[in-house]
Amino acid sequence: MAEQIKVTINEQEFEVDKSARLIDVCREKGFGIPSFCYYKDLELQASCRMCLVRIDKMPKLQTSCTILCTDGMVVTTQSEEVEKAQRAMGEFLLTNHPLDCPVCDRGGECELQEVIFDWGDVEERFTEKKDVAPEKYLSPIVANDPQRCILCKRCTRVCDEWMGEDAIEAGNRGANTVIGTYGGWLNCSQCGNCIEVCPTGTLLDGVYRHETRPWELEQTVSTDVYGSDGMQISIGSRGGKVHRIVARDRYVNGLNGEFLDVKARFAHEFINHADRIKTPMIRYSKGGKLIPSTWDAAIKFAADKFKEAGKSVAVVASPRLTNEAVFTLKKFAVDAAASDSFAVSDTSDLAPVFDNLSVPLCTHKEIRYASTIVLIGGEPEEEQSYTAKQIRQAVRNGGAKFICINDTPINLSRQATQLVHVNPGTVDAFALAMADSASATNAASKMGVDTSEIDTVIKTISETTGSVIIMLGSELSNEAQAAIASCASTFAGEGRTVLLHPLAKYNNSVGAHDMTPGRKSVVDVMKNAKAVLVAGSLQDASVLVGKEFVAVQELFLTETCDHADVVFPAASFAEIDGTFTNNAGNIQRVRKAIDPIHQAKPDWMITALIAREMGSEIAPDWSPSAIFRSIADSVPAYEGLRYPALKDEANPVQAKYEIKSSIDVSEYIAALKASVEKMTASEKLTDVPRVGHKLHRLTTMTSKTQQFHLLAHGNPKPENLLVSPLVQFELDGSPRAEIADAVAVGAADRSAPGK
Repeated sequence: MAEQIKVTINEQEFEVDKSARLIDVCREKGFGIPSFCYYKDLELQASCRMCLVRIDKMPKLQTSCTILCTDGMVVTTQSEEVEKAQRAMGEFLLTNHPLDCPVCDRGGECELQEVIFDWGDVEERFTEKKDVAPEKYLSPIVANDPQRCILCKRCTRVCDEWMGEDAIEAGNRGANTVIGTYGGWLNCSQCGNCIEVCPTGTLLDGVYRHETRPWELEQTVSTDVYGSDGMQISIGSRGGKVHRIVARDRYVNGLNGEFLDVKARFAHEFINHADRIKTPMIRYSKGGKLIPSTWDAAIKFAADKFKEAGKSVAVVASPRLTNEAVFTLKKFAVDAAASDSFAVSDTSDLAPVFDNLSVPLCTHKEIRYASTIVLIGGEPEEEQSYTAKQIRQAVRNGGAKFICINDTPINLSRQATQLVHVNPGTVDAFALAMADSASATNAASKMGVDTSEIDTVIKTISETTGSVIIMLGSELSNEAQAAIASCASTFAGEGRTVLLHPLAKYNNSVGAHDMTPGRKSVVDVMKNAKAVLVAGSLQDASVLVGKEFVAVQELFLTETCDHADVVFPAASFAEIDGTFTNNAGNIQRVRKAIDPIHQAKPDWMITALIAREMGSEIAPDWSPSAIFRSIADSVPAYEGLRYPALKDEANPVQAKYEIKSSIDVSEYIAALKASVEKMTASEKLTDVPRVGHKLHRLTTMTSKTQQFHLLAHGNPKPENLLVSPLVQFELDGSPRAEIADAVAVGAADRSAPGK
C-alpha cells in the first residue's frame, strides 16, 4: 500500500496516496474540476488550462493535472478567482467554436457544452468573424468538422500511445493549428478511438452520423461479440434498432476504458440488416429450396428427424455463442439425443493450455503494468486489439520490456525490446527451447536464429522484478501450448510472478471450452453422424455433405445453411441475455438491448424447443439466469456464481481455473522434439503485414456494414473529401462513373453540396 499523506481540499482534510495526481484526488473526493486535455493514463498535455486551482504558498493558479500531492498541501478548487480564470479559458475556446449544438452529433454529450452550461453564461468579448471550415471525411468511417476543435490533442495521444500509429497529428502552429492526417486521409486500423475521446463534435462516427440524438438512445451495457478480449460496450438503441456502439466507459468505468477497435465500434449494422433470416425455413427434399415455415412445424420437423437418427446425432456450437447457448447445446447432445458427439467450431483448441495451467491467467490490467511481456506467435494488434493496446502502453508508458517471437515482422514488433525473427512455421521450436533448455541449440538452428537470442530471452525473464506475462498465439501446436503452460511456473522466482495469456480467436472461445469438457473435433463428430445440429456456422461447411439431416441456427443464410434441411432464425448478441468469457477468464454479461427482430429466438431457446419436442426438458425455468445457475453448479471454474455477482464489470469476476503444481512435461517435450526434427529451413518472411489485413476483412457480420467493403478493398482516397466515400466509390473500391458535383462546397453550403 502506498504511503498516506494529508491534503486539505476546500477546507476538508483527506488522507491520500503520496504523489497521487491532484486532479484525480479532487474528483475522487467529489470536487468537480473541468478539463479537456487531461486524460488519465495518457501523457500530460496541460494545454487547455481549465483545471486551475489555488494552492497555498504558490504565487499563481496551478493546473491540477500537473501537480502531485504532497503532505500538508492546501487546495482550493472553487472560488471567485478560480471561476474567473476558467470562464476566461471557456471564452477563448468559444472564440472560433461554432454554436451549432442543435445539429452536432455530439450535442447532449459534448464536454465543452456541459462545462459552459454549468456556468450558465460566458462573456463574448471576441467579435471578430469566426474561422470557418467545411466538414470533411478523413476515412470512410471518420468524419471531421475542424472548426469545432479545441486542440486538446487527446486524439493525437491515443493514436500514438494506444495504437502506436501516429495517423492523426497536429499541423501548423499557433492560431493556425489544426488536427489533421498525413496526406489528408487516414490509412490506419480505423479504430475510432480518436472519435471516442474527442470532447467535442470535431471527429465524428461516419456510420452513426446524423442518425439520431444521443439523449434519444437507450444505453445497454454489454460485451463485444467480435474479439476474445471481452471489451465492454454500450449499445445505443432506439425503436428496436441499434444505432451505434460506444465503449462502456463513456457512462461507467469499464474493463477497457474508452478503448474499442474498428469491429467492436463500427461493425454493428448486421444486427438490423435486411438480410437477416426472418422466419424458420424447411427444405423438404435434398436439392430443393428452403421454404418459409412456422416455428411449430420447423421444430417438429427437426425433432422427428433427430429421433429417427437415434444416437447418430452430432452437435456443433460456434465459439461466438453465449455460455448459456453452448451449455444448452451440449445438454441437447447428452440428454435429448443420448450422444457424445459434441464439438465446437473453433480454429484451435484451448484444452492444452487449460489442462496444463501451472500459473494463473493474467488480467488486462496486469498486462498494462507488467514488467516483461513475452509474445510467442500471434498477431494481437489484428485479432486481440485490447491486448495489443495494453502491450503498447506497458512499453511506452510503463517502461516494460517486450519480447516478440514470430516468423513474421508484425506491426506490434516495432514496440519490441527484442524481436526473435524465426523461420516460417518454426515458432514451436521456441516452445521446445523454453521447456527443455538442453534442446535450445537444435531449436535455434531450426528457427534460423543464434542460440544467444534464446539465452537473452531467458536472461531477461530471470532478471525481471515484478510480473512476467507469457502470451501464446493460436498457431502454436497443441504440444507447444501444453509445454509452455506446464513449464511457465519454473520461470517464477523471488520478487517475480509469471502469468499466462492465451490469444483465443473468438469472443467466447474460452467460454465454449469451459462449457464442453469431453468435446471432440468437428471432423470426429461428423464421421458417423446421420443428423447434425449446428448453431452458428462451420469453418468448413463441406463436412456436411452427404448427411441425412442438417439443422442450422443462424442469423444469415451462410454456406453452412446451403447444406441445411431446416434453418432457424437466431437472435443476435444485442437481442439476448447471457455471458461470454474472455481470454483473461473474465465472465462478463451480455444484455438484451432490443427485442429479437422478425421471428428470431435466442440459440438456447431454439435448442431447448427441439429437445422438448423430443421429450427432454433441458432449459431450467426457461431463462438464461437459470441456465447460468446450472453452469455454476456443474463447471468447477464457475462454482457459486450468479448473475448478480457479475454486475460490476469495472471489477470483472475471473473464473477459478485449476492451477497444477506438478505436471509431467516429458510427453510434450518428446512430441515437440519429433516435430522440430522434421522442420526444414526456408527463407524468412520480411514483409510487414498491412495494418488492418485481418481487422478489415469481410466476414458474414462485418460485410453488412458498407464502409468495411471500402476498408477491405484498400481504403481508396476519394478525390473530394467533402463528400462521403460511399457516394464516390462502389463497394469493391472502384470509382463510380458519376458522383455529386461538390467541388465548390464551403462552410456556408454544407447542407447542399455542389449547389
